[in-house]
Amino acid sequence: MTQQDGATPAATMPPGGGATPIPEVPSTGMMGASTGTPLPTGGQVALENAWPQEPMGFYTDTTVCIGCKACEVACKQWNGLSSEGGGVISMSGDSYDNTRHLDGENWRHVKFIEQFDQAPDGGRQGRWLLMSDVCKHCVQAGCLDVCPTGAIIRTEYDTVVIQSDACNGCRACISACPFGVIEVNPVNNTAMKCTLCYDRMQNGLTPACAQACPTASIQFGTIAELRERATSRVQQLQDGGESRAYLYGADDKILGGLNSFYLLVDEPGVYGLPENPKLPSKNAAPSTALSAAGAVALGALGMVGFRKRRMDTFAADARENAAADAETDPRGEEYLND
Repeated sequence: MTQQDGATPAATMPPGGGATPIPEVPSTGMMGASTGTPLPTGGQVALENAWPQEPMGFYTDTTVCIGCKACEVACKQWNGLSSEGGGVISMSGDSYDNTRHLDGENWRHVKFIEQFDQAPDGGRQGRWLLMSDVCKHCVQAGCLDVCPTGAIIRTEYDTVVIQSDACNGCRACISACPFGVIEVNPVNNTAMKCTLCYDRMQNGLTPACAQACPTASIQFGTIAELRERATSRVQQLQDGGESRAYLYGADDKILGGLNSFYLLVDEPGVYGLPENPKLPSKNAAPSTALSAAGAVALGALGMVGFRKRRMDTFAADARENAAADAETDPRGEEYLND
């Protein structure tokens, strides 16, 4: 797109005639997504209109999500992500969730959780739980710790970004993520996930998914501000009778804190979230100790087995020698045994 100097960048409307336009911004870094999403170069580019350099992220209020998937569409559109099967996919049969999970082509995923059972009057009763899932941008990020090439970096906004041009496709980050967020994008064969629209943040813009959300279920801002807002919302819900409302990942109990945290009204496992996610490095010491203990035990068993085989060999040789001597000595075997 070309524009005259001083002209306001054109706005791209989300598919489906969404009411909130997603403005285009100039590129600020290397090309990272399948069709050219700008990603950081490793240095922190201070642009005039950028957000202040402090921890920023998402707060997702699942109680007001309506499952419209505007966030999924806006994310794919802004980041130029390819669509599975050219946009023609088979129905999953899992409620209205045909995205199924987060991966290299789907950086946002709206989960549909149905909780229905038989009512006393013979009808059906229950509720829908809806949640727009995304990378958590953990303060203690396992993916960042295990990346061998330095492709995964932490930005000035405390977010975690994968630089696809430095990714060698080793998949170490995939197994290191306790939330199952990262996968390889089949277009460029590198690991990819949400960047929290780093390019938009550098230009003072709200991430595409949060801007497209019609109910403010996805909220963007500084972590300090979001925590205050979320805590107030939990109190409001509890005062209104929703005693199950709580925050997941807002404090430092989960991986030092999640820069994308959630307001939930059921157990984390119901939403497909781990109760107590762990870093792979946290298991390194006990795993090493167990491996060492196992090696020592196997070594000891091997030595015992080797010694037993030697003793059996010596005993067999002694019997053979005794039998041979008995055949040649006229005094007989009994004499030799004495």
